[in-house]
Amino acid sequence: MKLTINGEIQEVPAEQTIEQITTQLGYDGQAVAVALNNDFVPRSQHAQRKLHENDDLEIVSPIAGG
Repeated sequence: MKLTINGEIQEVPAEQTIEQITTQLGYDGQAVAVALNNDFVPRSQHAQRKLHENDDLEIVSPIAGG
């Protein structure tokens, strides 16, 4: 299935959850904020929230600095 992830169209296996996608993209164990179709998704829902064809996923990880 096709998803837009951080502005880029990507082909991913069907029936994926947000948690599975973030793990595949190398964010496993990191604190990330996720928006699905412009709606914030709490981390507690990442494992249950299934993605669908043409969903728009934005993944943001904090950057240390000051």
